[in-house]
Amino acid sequence: MSDLTGQAAGSAALPIAVRPVFRPWWPGLVSGLAWAVAAAVTGLLPDQVRAPVARPLVELEGAVAILSGLFALIGPSGWCAPLASHGRRVAALGVVVAVWEVVTAKTGWLPLPFFPSPQAVLDVYRIDFARLGHSVISSLLLLFPGFGLGALSGFLAGLAMGWSPEARYWGHPVIRLLGPLPPIAWLPVALFVFPTISAASIFLIALATAFPVAVLTASGVMLVDSRLYDVGRTLGASDGFLIRTIVIPASLPHVFVGLFMGLGASFIVLIVAEMLGAKAGLGWYLQWAQGWAAYANLYAALAVMSVLFSGLTMALFAARRHALRWNRETVQW
Repeated sequence: MSDLTGQAAGSAALPIAVRPVFRPWWPGLVSGLAWAVAAAVTGLLPDQVRAPVARPLVELEGAVAILSGLFALIGPSGWCAPLASHGRRVAALGVVVAVWEVVTAKTGWLPLPFFPSPQAVLDVYRIDFARLGHSVISSLLLLFPGFGLGALSGFLAGLAMGWSPEARYWGHPVIRLLGPLPPIAWLPVALFVFPTISAASIFLIALATAFPVAVLTASGVMLVDSRLYDVGRTLGASDGFLIRTIVIPASLPHVFVGLFMGLGASFIVLIVAEMLGAKAGLGWYLQWAQGWAAYANLYAALAVMSVLFSGLTMALFAARRHALRWNRETVQW
């Protein structure tokens, strides 16, 4: 019986002992091979449709392949450590680029101008960098004040509704009636009330952010254990002290859920508002690219939006981890 137990324990421990043998080098090797194949496909296969010269793309693919190969030699230490966990994803991205090149420039299976080659999209960042960069800055100048104003007003409204029955009595009908309305439906009213499209867009972004933050903040405040208030009042604490030291810290998990919801809604409102009336911004850039059938510019802008919005969400997650160090992280970004 003890022998069987020892064999079972040894077999259960075997995968743990074997993993370090393969992990130091195989993610980098697979990634390097995938990107080397992508470089060979891009540089050696002839183009069947008119496409930009793919030399910069070949150089980029080759650089990624060489760096991945160096990682396979160095191993997962120091600055190479992230590739140990993301190596398969980097390899999959190389396969996607190779397939994209084949079905566009090399075979023409996906027709122009709706499906440009990877090199055409890459050229946008070199040729149209100034206009695309200006669009990013214009969007951020609308997003930051709108999201900040909406988060602050939603937090204060939710705090008041969760703490005060009188504020909840008057605020709850407003939340129920106006909250479900899509913020972009207020665009005609906003254009009439506010003097510029920028001010109207900031108002709509703030509106999209404020409602989920208010609802989740009020819910978090109302879920605080009332016995904590009783203990604080017994010790002579004022209402302001209770709000600062008990209510706000205890409701922060719900507040951040509302902030994440508001941030996602603000992205949608930002792009739609810029598409409908703005003279700059990422939404305007998408509309401009579609009007000129410049689909390479459109895909390049979509890639920038993906990186930008994902980065902002990551920054909010970092703020959450810093503010809620006592709360175990359940969702990773």
